[in-house]
Amino acid sequence: MRTLPLIIEPKDLEPLANDPDLLIVDMCKPQTYAQGHIPGAVHLEYAAIILGLKPVPGLLPDEARLSSVFSGIGLTPDKHVVAYDEEGSSRASRLIWTLDVIGHTSASALNGGIFAWANEGHPLSSEPGTPTPSQYRASIGERGVATRDYIERRLNDPSVALLDARTPEEYNGTKVRAARSGHIPGAVNFNWLDALDGNRNYRLLSDEQLRSMLSARGIRPDQEVIAYCHTNHRSSHSYLMLRHLGYESVRAYPGSWSEWGNAADTPIET
Repeated sequence: MRTLPLIIEPKDLEPLANDPDLLIVDMCKPQTYAQGHIPGAVHLEYAAIILGLKPVPGLLPDEARLSSVFSGIGLTPDKHVVAYDEEGSSRASRLIWTLDVIGHTSASALNGGIFAWANEGHPLSSEPGTPTPSQYRASIGERGVATRDYIERRLNDPSVALLDARTPEEYNGTKVRAARSGHIPGAVNFNWLDALDGNRNYRLLSDEQLRSMLSARGIRPDQEVIAYCHTNHRSSHSYLMLRHLGYESVRAYPGSWSEWGNAADTPIET
């Protein structure tokens, strides 16, 4: 198979859908998957790729659980994953971020997800995908990951930019979802939804528009950019966007505000 881009269009995926080197992963709600999905796509619950323990549910599961999850959907080291969902690719992005962390960098997100696929006339199936279980071994590395300590040691480093992917209300502290409200000092707000084009089936905006929006917020390609939200659900999409735009050093913070805002001793701005 030829090398596929990080963001793939429906028209480019359709002729490849039966390629045995491709693993198409549907991360929609189970009822959406049952109603219609890309033919051959296997379903994966979002809950399977997060630890899910309160008050910090977005942390990574351990290697044993990830190995079991990815073996269950038939992932092998040689397969290229194409992920999609029904919510602007945030779930698909979290999967791709997770794959990056374990060193499986051969993955793409379907631009516009199931909306673009269905609304633009591509085939749908209601037959469940039947993956062949594998023996995948996940090994968690440091690629793409920022921890609380990692961020605290870089708060005053001009070569590092913090991107807060939450709503403006969460960012400025008027909407409280943790013990403390506000944002990490120095972080700039770029609501992940602002990167989506609702007139084009929730695809990413054009590269030119996205670069302009990042530049207006003072985020530069020569910086290391760390994205966070509340649980690294939305900020995984920001991570994907930055990688797509060619930013070379990008990380996401899995603890995000659910960790930072629930800690008693982290610095906060409002």
